[in-house]
Amino acid sequence: MTKTVRKGEELHEKNLKRFLVQNGLIKDEKSDLAVSQFYNGYSNLTYLLKIEHKEYVLRRPPFSAPKRGHDMGREFKVLHNLHKLFSKTPQAYVHCEDTDVLGAPFYVMNKVEGIILTAKEATERKISPPEFKTIADTWLETFVELHQVDYKAAALETLGRPEGYVGRQITNWGKQYLAAATEEVPSAKKVMAWMEEQQPRHYQYSLIHNDYKYDNIVFADNQWVKVASILDWEMCTLGDPLMDLGTSLGYWTTSDDADFMKNGLPSPTVMEGNPSRTEIVQQYALKSGRDIDNLTFYFAYGLFKIAVIAQQIYYRFKHGHTTDSRFAQLNKVSALCCDTAWRAIQKKRIDSLY
Repeated sequence: MTKTVRKGEELHEKNLKRFLVQNGLIKDEKSDLAVSQFYNGYSNLTYLLKIEHKEYVLRRPPFSAPKRGHDMGREFKVLHNLHKLFSKTPQAYVHCEDTDVLGAPFYVMNKVEGIILTAKEATERKISPPEFKTIADTWLETFVELHQVDYKAAALETLGRPEGYVGRQITNWGKQYLAAATEEVPSAKKVMAWMEEQQPRHYQYSLIHNDYKYDNIVFADNQWVKVASILDWEMCTLGDPLMDLGTSLGYWTTSDDADFMKNGLPSPTVMEGNPSRTEIVQQYALKSGRDIDNLTFYFAYGLFKIAVIAQQIYYRFKHGHTTDSRFAQLNKVSALCCDTAWRAIQKKRIDSLY
């Protein structure tokens, strides 16, 4: 679902059409261009372009955002290389580093048809418990499939440094949290210290998505047995796949969670028919063949990482770098994630925390 482009986030249409002609995506600079914006995401800005009976999707960094975490060239490379080997990715057509065109680097890809299962979409469709069981199974099978991709065959072996990945993540996310902090959250430092001490020293590694959740998946249709595409590859790298799983568990709110948890991280996963977080882990282990010995660590890490991302976006909002009203309460979401992570650590489990 797209809406009118937010004020201050418009694209320079004349420059854009010239670029599209130069790269063979359209024929005439004078063609009518309709631009709308996808509102689901909280990070990179995503636009729908309709021109010459074609539809393209354009991705660019947020305005006034630091380059770290918004590397369009890197995201383009991932999609361009992966699509040849792993069809459940959008097809990326062209990348532009020339900031004179739109004021920031960007890339253009195809528009994938299908269903993106946001909380609103799931409610409107009145999805039944048996349907959600199918949805969760398909979601998880695709997750396992992603972690089995031969990244060397996709020429992505230089995408990251898997050795030492876990330790770097703990250190870097902690630094980023402290840099973006706007108030004191006691549980945040407790979680950071615990993760530093409890982190696994030995682990497998694979290609990982780092933001794998229902609303980053395009289901082919309402039979829910096929994923047409996985979206939002900006944080993709090489690392411990269980860290990827932990991030997904952080977003996987359930009906047993406290109301403020469900409201802070709204997700269709709270609806009847979805498995618990523990059941997700059990099924992942069964389907992937991986042992998961330190479950609480991965869940706490996932929640803390989400906390940092939310806090960074709130920091930008608080300092006037964005006026998107959705960001006004993200400091509370960040604190909620830290508090929940600490509660999971204390209780040594990932379900029934409240």
